Amino acid sequence: MHYLTRRETFNAAHKLAVEEWPDDRNKEVFGKCANRNWHGHNYDLRVTVCGEPDPITGFVMDAKVLSGIVKAEVVDQLDHSNLNLDIDWFKDGRQPTTENLTSEIWKHLEEKIAAAGSRLYRVRLYETENIYADYYGPAGRP
Repeated sequence: MHYLTRRETFNAAHKLAVEEWPDDRNKEVFGKCANRNWHGHNYDLRVTVCGEPDPITGFVMDAKVLSGIVKAEVVDQLDHSNLNLDIDWFKDGRQPTTENLTSEIWKHLEEKIAAAGSRLYRVRLYETENIYADYYGPAGRP
């Protein structure tokens, strides 16, 4: 099995807070991200697909096609947005955490990548250089 990873970046703002909680409880649970003021991150997204290389092209997936899908389905949606207010993915009240972002990104990519002839393996999202989350789909890591 071969793996191909595409890196994209986007910038987005958010805040993490449970509105019903007092400020001190939000601060205790969410730390710096709990402030009632918005703050932003320079997100670093890594999307990995897997499969066997095509015998003619040698590609698991054409990297330009993968980039186009990631940009259209994720980056163009999230870049320079307020995740809490602008993105329908979080209108259900879930917190726009890195973990929740990875599963939402998966949902938006899986079908399109499959239609292009590859299989989505992992979504990795760096919130900072020291914090990232991995998601391997609803079934977990194969």
